[in-house]
Amino acid sequence: MYMFDIILVFLGGLILILGVLVSVAFLTLLERKVLGYVQIRKGPNKLGIMGILQPFSDAIKLFTKEQTFPMFSNYMSYYFSPVISFILSLVVWMIIPYYFSLISFNLGLLFFLCCTSMGVYTVMIAGWSSNSNYSLLGGLRAVAQTISYEVSLALIMMSSIIMMMSLNLVKLGEYQNLIWFFFFMIPLSLSWFSSTLAETNRTPFDFAEGESELVSGFNVEYSSGGFAMIFLAEYSSILFMSLLFILIFLGGYDLSFLFYLSVSFISFVFIWVRGTLPRYRYDKLMYLAWKSYLPVSLNFLLFFIGVKVLLI
Repeated sequence: MYMFDIILVFLGGLILILGVLVSVAFLTLLERKVLGYVQIRKGPNKLGIMGILQPFSDAIKLFTKEQTFPMFSNYMSYYFSPVISFILSLVVWMIIPYYFSLISFNLGLLFFLCCTSMGVYTVMIAGWSSNSNYSLLGGLRAVAQTISYEVSLALIMMSSIIMMMSLNLVKLGEYQNLIWFFFFMIPLSLSWFSSTLAETNRTPFDFAEGESELVSGFNVEYSSGGFAMIFLAEYSSILFMSLLFILIFLGGYDLSFLFYLSVSFISFVFIWVRGTLPRYRYDKLMYLAWKSYLPVSLNFLLFFIGVKVLLI
């Protein structure tokens, strides 16, 4: 029986990974189509019906290209950091409270924070091991940004945790049966969303790259499979952050059409923001994290602690 459970968990994990990879592929297609229409052009429309096969041709192209590496790079670190980054972005999906035989995490939100913190190291090592000044600068920017916004993410999450007094994501669904947390945490939910934009290095907070000075940032020396892995990790984390936003603020996990539509809409907003807003200034990004979001999230945390004490 024990062996049967292990096999079921393994199969569930495999189905989950395949699902995430397919959804990442079509998220890239959605992004290219949306950005195309934002810029008054068509986007991919040649391969298959309305360009539906474009992600698969991109994957084949990227993984069959020649793998180059800088002569003076630290080869092992350079080679394995995108792989570890991709693995971390897939491992974090295990905490979602699925209705089939995956692991139930009592400390799911803590596990999420641990995985996102580990992601910082892969970016730092990818930037450093390339042995290029530009990738190192891109890596340092990305690390500083990610660390800054992790603080506000953790504190915003703490308000929800205080309300339900549990780290298990299943409880989020139970506590939002009558009213979504979004309605009495509107400022916090908006802060959370912009913090996730900064956390996933998305426009308008994509300072790891800069066309004039750093080109593509920490991944500037990567080609072929390594670049594809970094790309997949980024889009996987965008999908995960969209899902987590729904879990924490919009009603918890629910196998309904509305739930999947909400996840798709939040992922679409990530792309919409990219098509609409220009890049922020770096000092303003740091000011926003430490002078705006930190005090707001701390004050709300104290408020919700007070509410909880009164309710008890």
